[in-house]
Amino acid sequence: MNELARYLMENAYIDFQGGITIEEVRKFLRDEDSRESRALLSRLIEENGLDDLMVTIADCLKEYIRTGINEDIVRAQLTTYSES
Repeated sequence: MNELARYLMENAYIDFQGGITIEEVRKFLRDEDSRESRALLSRLIEENGLDDLMVTIADCLKEYIRTGINEDIVRAQLTTYSES
């Protein structure tokens, strides 16, 4: 059981339900006038979409499955993504 549990944890992946558009992202970020939100939006426009963001964030969040994922963790990963 331990080996199976370890295998499943190591091979779990995160996926996001539903699709999101760049317009929806803009709407979410519109009221927040922070350096981080402007940087993220700028990077998304530069990359012509959200595909890379979604894959990268899901991959980065995988390491937090054992300890828990919360809004602070997701926000930190979004900031890291926008600055990379």
